[in-house]
Amino acid sequence: MPLDAANPFASPSVLPFGLPDFTAIADTDYQPAIEAGMAEQLAELDAIATNPEPADLANVIEAWERSGELFTRAANAFYTKQPADTNDVLDAAEAAIATAWAAHHDAIYLNRALYDRVAALDERVRAGEVTLDEQSAYWLTRKLADFVRAGVNLPDEPRAQLQQLNARIAELQSAFGRESLAGMNEAAVLVTDPAELDGLSPAEVAAAAELAAGRGLEGWLIEVENTTGQRCLDVLTNRGLRERVHRAAIGRGLSGAHDTRAIVAELARLRAQRAALLGFASHADYAASDGCAGSAAAVWELFTKLAPAAVGNAKAEAAELAELWAEIAPGESFEAWDWQFVSEQLRTKRFALDSGRLRPYLELERVLHEGVFAAANGLFGITFTERTDLRGYNDEVRVFEVDEADGTPIGLFLADFYTRGGKQGGAWMNNVRDQNHLLRQLPIVTNNSNLVKPPAGEPTLMTWDDVITLFHEFGHALHGLLSDTQYRSQSGTETPRDFVEYPSQVNEMWALEPSLLRAYAVHYATGEPLPAAWVETLIGSNRYGQGYKTTEYLGAALLDQVWHSTPLAELPSGPDEVEAFEQAALAKVGLDYPLVPPRYRSTYFRHSFEGGYDAGYYAYLWSEVMDADTVAFITANGGLTRENGERYRRRLLARGGSIDSMQAFRDYRGTDPDLAHLLERRGLA
Repeated sequence: MPLDAANPFASPSVLPFGLPDFTAIADTDYQPAIEAGMAEQLAELDAIATNPEPADLANVIEAWERSGELFTRAANAFYTKQPADTNDVLDAAEAAIATAWAAHHDAIYLNRALYDRVAALDERVRAGEVTLDEQSAYWLTRKLADFVRAGVNLPDEPRAQLQQLNARIAELQSAFGRESLAGMNEAAVLVTDPAELDGLSPAEVAAAAELAAGRGLEGWLIEVENTTGQRCLDVLTNRGLRERVHRAAIGRGLSGAHDTRAIVAELARLRAQRAALLGFASHADYAASDGCAGSAAAVWELFTKLAPAAVGNAKAEAAELAELWAEIAPGESFEAWDWQFVSEQLRTKRFALDSGRLRPYLELERVLHEGVFAAANGLFGITFTERTDLRGYNDEVRVFEVDEADGTPIGLFLADFYTRGGKQGGAWMNNVRDQNHLLRQLPIVTNNSNLVKPPAGEPTLMTWDDVITLFHEFGHALHGLLSDTQYRSQSGTETPRDFVEYPSQVNEMWALEPSLLRAYAVHYATGEPLPAAWVETLIGSNRYGQGYKTTEYLGAALLDQVWHSTPLAELPSGPDEVEAFEQAALAKVGLDYPLVPPRYRSTYFRHSFEGGYDAGYYAYLWSEVMDADTVAFITANGGLTRENGERYRRRLLARGGSIDSMQAFRDYRGTDPDLAHLLERRGLA
């Protein structure tokens, strides 16, 4: 059925850069536009499959890339808003769209006639009848591989089974996302005695009171973040409240209305079945084969090689912390909910710098403009101008125009900094519009984070981890903004999962660039810069706590691998087996260390069970091998210079997924990455 002409997605946006007119879009407009867009794209692709003319660049590759305009603009807008500002209407739409999208993907990649048409172009290229440029040739190679990985060569009966599996997997992933968000909101801890809030700043206390009032509660409400570790545990002096917050965090999804254990068990089993149908030993092998790692065995080798050293470092850190804890609370056992608090005490003692004293120097606006934006300007010459005339999907979203040094427009950057009830936890980047030359479209990208919004008139003060996250996510944004590709399917972050985190991690290096740190780390009230001694201390303490950080990350990454590499017969068959399976998985590699729980437990591991990073959470460490190598290279060649920026931009960022990712890395660096830099950074050498 054609889309109603009154639907805002029925025609392209007339706003600058093609920004969706969110003020005109109702929550009920997304689903019909996406469904109509799917039908429209299938008709366009069918025209490609049945075209009687000889296959060539224009009638296969370019025709494919021109297809799905309605679908793309509606879906990109929806998946920008829904994770960040959802409600019951959008949740219901997401559930319906998830299964419809799985069917849409199957309708494309299990279409034998369409595959044959793409293969016909490949045959003509091999015969010398058609010549393709580098990006188009890579498109052809990847598209053929996508068809095969999707199961286009399966016989009819297994193909029907595959479609059923894909539909159910999509349904479960969608449900896991909704239940995880609801469980996170429900896990918020209510405090009725203000004395228990000691350690929080006045702004944080006021925000907690506002949150409680907003839910009709008396007292103060401490929200739970998506990770196991909670930022407030760094500073809360009340041990009982620390324990309550910790237990609320790790207990999510294990019982009650938002128990996700059944979803986890069924998803793992279905993914294993699908991998077997497609000819892979496991879902982990299926996922890794499409990335830089190449195989689950390569991932397992890296992580199991690092795990013993990481846990050893964590235990050494624990011994130090336990000594200090004995002074703070004689006779009390040192527990997981004490680690962050005591670690901050030890950091203060060792480096004369604690997070509470640091926060007044880390005000959001200065960090953003004098840190994040200034680094991009120093490297690439690009500028950022806030466009108050343009609106995002929520009143808190800010829109910035990004331009070249000569004023040529690059695209739009949307920033959504604050937490709210309808927003998933964590931080992420999203594409509203992908850069491409074929359709002459400039990029629109978003960054989301979950800072606590201060009361009106108060500054937004950040932790050091918040600052690193801001730089990290902006690294993803730069990957999208500085893309220079012919096709939107190859734009910016359209790279393998174990490569996509690499540019974002590289961008973290600029948080500690001395010239930038002096500019953005300024006391919000007095205007005084961060004391020089503190700057040196901050740089020197960068490796502090790496045993804990590496161990908690490896715990989550290896859980993800074990869930997706275990044979079907050995996977849990129901919810009651999930916790025991998780514990055995951690014990298998020596990561069952109670003082350092995994960064995510299975029951709230959205990266893995909502999809996107399933069997791919290893990507952060795999990418960090390239990141650490690149940071060493840039540092050795002068640091924050336009020359370094231009080389990095043109040889790597701009190419997106238009060539093999490791080829792009080697072209940029001139060599393969050296693991030694990562080992040194993580204290694992």
